[in-house]
Amino acid sequence: MQNEVSPPHSRSSADDASGADRADSADSADTGKLPLPALLALATAVFVTSLTETLPAGLLPAMSAGLGVGESAMGQSVTAYAVGTALTAIPLTAATAGWRRKRLLLAAMTGFAAANTVTAASANYPLTMVARFVAGVAAGLAWALLAGYARRLVPAALRGRAVAVVMTGVPLALSLGVPAGTCLGGALGWRAAFWTMTGLAVLLLGWIALFVPDRPGQSRAERAPVLRALSVPGVVPVLTVTLVFVLAHTVLYAYLATFLDRFGMGGSADLVLLVFGGASLAGVWAVGAGIDRRLRALTISSALLVGASAGLLALFAGSPPVVYAAAALWGLGWGGVPTLLQTAVAEAGGERAEEAQAMLVTLWNAAMAGGGLAGGLLLGLFGATAFPWSVLVLMVPVFMVVAGARRHGFPAA
Repeated sequence: MQNEVSPPHSRSSADDASGADRADSADSADTGKLPLPALLALATAVFVTSLTETLPAGLLPAMSAGLGVGESAMGQSVTAYAVGTALTAIPLTAATAGWRRKRLLLAAMTGFAAANTVTAASANYPLTMVARFVAGVAAGLAWALLAGYARRLVPAALRGRAVAVVMTGVPLALSLGVPAGTCLGGALGWRAAFWTMTGLAVLLLGWIALFVPDRPGQSRAERAPVLRALSVPGVVPVLTVTLVFVLAHTVLYAYLATFLDRFGMGGSADLVLLVFGGASLAGVWAVGAGIDRRLRALTISSALLVGASAGLLALFAGSPPVVYAAAALWGLGWGGVPTLLQTAVAEAGGERAEEAQAMLVTLWNAAMAGGGLAGGLLLGLFGATAFPWSVLVLMVPVFMVVAGARRHGFPAA
């Protein structure tokens, strides 16, 4: 998890789609500051999308009991969300290309409020699954919008830093949101957690309306078939890295508790995830500080850190201190990956960045669904010890593609 990482599409400049865009960029350049109220609103939107997706993982037993289904069936609520995003991100991005960005963002957040409301109130499993699918559709709209929106609020020199601020919502959702939601669900019932998500989405709608500047969509002349972005040099390497990197991460993340239980640390999964989440925040900060100058080096470093973490888990998972160290390396490497890949596809896509971003969102969610499936197959065939080894194998092509894309995708300069 998942961003219209696109500069404004105009005939004169990638960031001068309107006089309002020019004025905002000039203001930011004059003050040397990021428009934090607007960016933090977008970061909260990322938090809402990420937490809505992952919250059922912490509430699975209670939700399955409340709806009268098995935990494996209830676990498909996460799959329904991912499928909703993967199936609709590209067609919805094309259908709403001409919408003004603020209107589209408000529509997506309204979708989250509605979907979480139905989830909280539903006593029917099929209805709950429909609500989760709708939440995934709203996520497809949001993820094809948020990072690009952030880039359009700042001048070129601050784009990467703006996206990094917005993407802090992901590790915050994983490291703080899921544990807090699980705790709330244990104290007041799982429905209370989803009602809280509804309340947060409603408050966010007001925040966006007051503090996030509007931006225009694409004119009819600027629109093009989504797949045309594949012909732009650099887009395919970024999308390839996205698919494989997210697949590698999800294989281990989705089955982390199972893997830890194999080595007698099943009861420490929450602490391991806390270390991972804290390190992810550090990774986001590090990427935000250098992404506008060192995107290639930071992407290679992220791949090496995740690979090193997998190597430690593959060889020394029986040692708790090594497991915590591996979790820290994993979080440090993974935390900035969403920002890096979204920025890379925006820079590579140029005038077709919005279409390229829609494909990135689709592949991201397909990789998440595929990671869960692949992890299940690995568990059945080879056992839990296969997870870190599979990550190591998958990180080899990630590193090779990034290293080879020196001119386009992950340019050396």
